[in-house]
Amino acid sequence: DLAVIGGGITGAGVAQQAAAQGWRVLLVEQRDFAWGTSSRSSKLVHGGLRYLKEGDLKTTLHSVRERERLLREAPGLVEPQSFLFADCPGRKPGRWLMQAGLAVYDLMAGQRGHFHANLAATQMIAPGLAPPGLRGALVFQDAKTDDARLVLRVLQEARRLGATTLNYVAASGLRLEHGRTTGLDLQDTLDGKTYGVRARCVVNATGAWADRLRAEVGAAPLLRPLRGSHLLVPFWRLPVAQSISLMHPRDGRPVFLYPWEGATLIGTTDLDHREPLDTEASITPAEVDYLVDAVNDQFPGARLTPSDVTACYAGVRPVLDDGQKDASKATRDHVVRDESGLITL
Repeated sequence: DLAVIGGGITGAGVAQQAAAQGWRVLLVEQRDFAWGTSSRSSKLVHGGLRYLKEGDLKTTLHSVRERERLLREAPGLVEPQSFLFADCPGRKPGRWLMQAGLAVYDLMAGQRGHFHANLAATQMIAPGLAPPGLRGALVFQDAKTDDARLVLRVLQEARRLGATTLNYVAASGLRLEHGRTTGLDLQDTLDGKTYGVRARCVVNATGAWADRLRAEVGAAPLLRPLRGSHLLVPFWRLPVAQSISLMHPRDGRPVFLYPWEGATLIGTTDLDHREPLDTEASITPAEVDYLVDAVNDQFPGARLTPSDVTACYAGVRPVLDDGQKDASKATRDHVVRDESGLITL
C-alpha cells in the first residue's frame, strides 16, 4: 500500500502511523537508520522558543504541542531539560521581552514552567556563569532525547505493527506510468542486486535529499540545506547542571550548552551547506571558533580553546528556501507536497 523512502524520524513516523492503520508498508533507507539528520541533531525536543522570537506563532505552537505529546508518550526516552538564560542589561532580547515570550510559551503548553532567579540563585545553579553585567537569569523548561534511539524505537513499533523496514537499500529511481508515481526501483547497496516495487503511494521522506526524487517528476527545487555543527568537551572541563541558552555576542544567534552522556554538548551553527550531500557533513574551523567564543562569553573563567574539544558532529537540515537572506530566519515550518503521486514531506 505504501512505500516510504528514508529511515530518519520522518520516514519512521510515517511507516509507524500507516502500519497502525493496517496498511502494508515498506520503508527503505540507503544507509543506517537515522544516519542523516536524525542522528546529528542537537538532541533537543524543544518548543521552538526561537521561532517565537521570529514571530512564527504557528510553528511554535505546533512544536510545543509535539514536545508535550512526546513527554507523555515516551517517558525515559524523552526527558525534561531545564534551561537557563542569563539576564544582563543591554543584551537582547532583554529580561521583560524574554519573560513575555516565556509566558506565551508556557500558555501554549498549558502550564507555568519558567521563573526568574536572582544573582545568588543563578550563581548557585550555574557556577562559573559570568557574562558581563550578570544580574540573574530566566529559567524555563524544554526536553531532550537520544535522537537515534527515538528513531529506532519508532521503527521497532512500526515493525511490531507489520511494516517491513530495510536499511542499506537505496531507491535508485521512481516508476512512473502516465505521469503518475506507481512504484520504485531499488538497489541493495551491499551486493548490488536490483528490485522493483509497485506501491499505491510513495512517500519521499529523505530530508535534505528530497529534491533529488522530486526532480524525477519535474518538480522545481524546494530546499535550502543548512548545516548545524556541534562540539563535545569533557564534562570536567565545562561542568553544567542546566542547559545554558544564550544569544551569540557576535550575531545574536541562539546557542546552547548542556550536559550530555557524561560530556558537555555545545551547539549549534546555522550555515548554508554547499558541499555535496553524499559527502558526510563536517564542521569547519570557523564554526569551532564561533562556538568556543560563545562559551567563553558566558564562562570567561573556563578559557575554553579548540584543543579542549574531544569530538564534533554536523548535520544538514532540510529547510525550505523562502528567500530569506539570513539562514537563521528561514522558516522551520513543514510542508507536504503531492507531485504526480509522489508525496514529499
